[in-house]
Amino acid sequence: MRVNENDESGGHGGGAVLSSGGNNLLGALRPADFTLLRAHLRRIDRPAGSVLYEPGDDVRHVYFPCGQALVSFMVLLEDGRQVEITSIGREGAVGGIVSQGRLPAFSRAVVQMGGPLLRLDSVELERAKETSPPLRNLFARYADCLLAQVFQSVACNATHSIDQRTAKWLLAAYDRTGDDTLRLTQEQLAAMLAVGRPYISRVLGAMKEAGAVEPRRGRIHIRDSERLRSLCCGCHAAVRRHFDDVLGGVYPRGNEVAGHGILITNGPSFRP
Repeated sequence: MRVNENDESGGHGGGAVLSSGGNNLLGALRPADFTLLRAHLRRIDRPAGSVLYEPGDDVRHVYFPCGQALVSFMVLLEDGRQVEITSIGREGAVGGIVSQGRLPAFSRAVVQMGGPLLRLDSVELERAKETSPPLRNLFARYADCLLAQVFQSVACNATHSIDQRTAKWLLAAYDRTGDDTLRLTQEQLAAMLAVGRPYISRVLGAMKEAGAVEPRRGRIHIRDSERLRSLCCGCHAAVRRHFDDVLGGVYPRGNEVAGHGILITNGPSFRP
C-alpha cells in the first residue's frame, strides 16, 4: 500500500505536533532546535505494509518513527525478491538525512510495524540545518550511526547463521519498538531474511524450546529478551555501542525510555 504524500488525515488531524512524540532522535535536539522543526512536523499513522518510498522516487519528506512504528529499507533484486538491509524505529529517521534537496530513493522504504510517524518536508530540514550548526551536527552524527548499522548488516548477512540473524532481527525490533509482541508473520520474517518459511519455522521452534520466543498467529511474542540476546551474534550489540558512543541515550533498549519520559524533550547524554 503506497502512502499518499498529500494525506494528512493521521492522528491530531495532521496538525503541527508539540512534542517529539516518542522519537528519541528528535528528543535529543536542544529545545531551541526542536522549535525550528516543530511547526513543520505532521503526525501521520500508517499501517504495516505502507510504502513510504519506491526506488527512484524523489525523497520529499523525512519520517520519524514513533513508539512501536518500525520502517525497513528493502533492496529489490532482479528476480523480484526483496531483502531487508536495515530497519529504523524510534531511534532514527527515514529519508533525506544526508542528501540535500529531493534526490531519488535507492531502496524501498516500507512500514513493517504500523504506528505513528512524524513527517517533515526535507526542504524544511535543510533550512533548519543551515540555521543551526548543533542541529546539523546531530543529524550528521545520526547519518554516521545509520551507515554503521548498514555496514554491520552486510557483514552479518555474509558470515552469521540464519539462527543468529533471526535472533538479532527479533531483538533489534524489540529494542526499537519496546513491544514484546511483534506484529509480523513468519512469512514476512522469512522474506526479510531471504530464506524459506520452513527454515524460519524451524529456527523459531528452536527458540521456543529455549524459552526465548513464543510464535503465535500473525505475531511473535518475546518471552525472555535476555535469553534472546544470548542466541544472537554480536552485531546488534556492536550497533548499539556505536550509537551510544556517537549519540548517547538515543538508542532504546526494550521498554526502557530515554530522557524524561515517552515524550522526551531533550536527550540525556548527547552533546552537540
